[in-house]
Amino acid sequence: MPDQNFELTHFLPYLLNQAAEASSLAFQRTYKDRYGMLRTEWRVLFHLGLYGEMTASDIGQRANMHKTKISRAVQKLTERRFVTRLRGDQDRRTEMLSLTTQGRAAYEHLYEVAKAYDARLTADLTAAERETLKRLLVKLAAGQGSVG
Repeated sequence: MPDQNFELTHFLPYLLNQAAEASSLAFQRTYKDRYGMLRTEWRVLFHLGLYGEMTASDIGQRANMHKTKISRAVQKLTERRFVTRLRGDQDRRTEMLSLTTQGRAAYEHLYEVAKAYDARLTADLTAAERETLKRLLVKLAAGQGSVG
């Protein structure tokens, strides 16, 4: 028999998903409408913008994204001339990815939009609340909990 005291709207994964959806919509419109990007594409763009030249594997490890999604994102970003691929000198199977001038401009614009959006999202929180929220979300994202 189901637990009558369980409320879906208070279930943490449900709340996190709702918060993620609500908080990402306006930013999503910016990268999608202006640049035609999907979420995986802007994440790849941001990793290259923040960390410089990287391999797809490097991005996958940092972003916790599946290699197939990264591969598709890199392909789209390359077609749009935001990213270039260069074969590795040591290992010809490895491609080094980097932003083009156009990709750097898109990154810089979206970086400013992201910073302003982040500030607006947390404007009603105190500095201590913002710090606590981000610290706890990082902890949850690191997989501190387990099922079972």
